[in-house]
Amino acid sequence: MEQPAGFIFAVDAVTRHVMSARPDAPVRPDPPRAARLLATRRLAAGALRRLADQIQPTALPARTTCTQ
Repeated sequence: MEQPAGFIFAVDAVTRHVMSARPDAPVRPDPPRAARLLATRRLAAGALRRLADQIQPTALPARTTCTQ
């Protein structure tokens, strides 16, 4: 009668132990990733900026009021 209860308690304890974070685990920061395609990104950004400058609507000339 005590064995099934002991088995259930043991499985629960092992599961909690395995699934928990270890407080003394070593912590290693992620290495910085190299910027990939940096030149391509700069080229695309420059091209898009030039395109935006070309298609940007120009300001309307100031209206002159008619005086009669």
